[in-house]
Amino acid sequence: MTLKPTRPLLAAPIALAAAVALVGCATAGDAGTDAAEETTDATVSFSWDRNIAGEDEDPEYEATTVEVPVDPETIVVFDIASLDTIGALGGDVAGAPLENVPGYLEGYLSDDAFNAGTLFEADLIEIESHQPDLIVIGGRSAGLWEDLNEIAPTVDLSLTGGFLETLERNTTFLGEVLGAEDEAAAAIVELEAGIAQAQAVTAEAGSGLGVMVTGGELRALAPAAGEGAREARGGLIYDVFGVAPVVDDITAATHGEPVSFEFLLEHDPDVLWVVDRDAATGAEDAQPAAEVLDNEIVQQTTAYADDRIVYLDPVAWYIVFGGIDTTQLMIDDVLAIAE
Repeated sequence: MTLKPTRPLLAAPIALAAAVALVGCATAGDAGTDAAEETTDATVSFSWDRNIAGEDEDPEYEATTVEVPVDPETIVVFDIASLDTIGALGGDVAGAPLENVPGYLEGYLSDDAFNAGTLFEADLIEIESHQPDLIVIGGRSAGLWEDLNEIAPTVDLSLTGGFLETLERNTTFLGEVLGAEDEAAAAIVELEAGIAQAQAVTAEAGSGLGVMVTGGELRALAPAAGEGAREARGGLIYDVFGVAPVVDDITAATHGEPVSFEFLLEHDPDVLWVVDRDAATGAEDAQPAAEVLDNEIVQQTTAYADDRIVYLDPVAWYIVFGGIDTTQLMIDDVLAIAE
């Protein structure tokens, strides 16, 4: 996808959240060998704090650094947002959890891409048989690091800190790995401009409420307020795109705080931002969010009367929520209220 900024950047540049250093070393050829025949083994160093605690233990972090080869031939990716960015920067992915790759990103897979497992479990034998040069994990797959790093250099590009800082960090890093530094820098500038444009639109849109619809029920989403990655996902509409929450005391939770239809009418947001979780996860026989919200109570709200119930792309906002193309999809979703 080609990203086109539509107005000057309004927000301050995103701060780079992690140091990414490009390290190159040339190996001299034999005596008399032309300089053009010399080989260059370059690597990119990526560092992060890795949680080494057990599943039921309090987090304990260890500084971890991995050296990644530049221009890797075979890449395996478990983090779908990273698959997005790798593809958008001109690379392709040899292995991934194929059942979890959304249709709009399938073009970034190699023609003979293999199934590397699921978002939570790796097929170690299959992966090792393809001898990858780089493995990328993140979020749901972060716990796979030790096993995968024994096969090939493995980096964890999980959301850490702020969404925008992580987006810039990961885009910059992957641009250096792929030899696409200029493309990565341009993508960051264009996404910043798009987000700033979306923030300008939401600033004029009045109050808002993000809701997740799942199992025929509503869950109100809250600003992340510095919480973990899953809470950040729910808070993106506020924290990144500047929506003013209609109510401040919603409890942050992985899938939001359960609320009633009467809650919507009581607080009456100007815009209702909807994520259909069941559509994102492919839940069988699930009632679509639009049907769940099609009732007499919701029809009394300002958002309904003004035709400002916005159905956000469920895969982009719930499954991927990162990467170059996906972030542009999210920008487009928010800008839809200005049409």
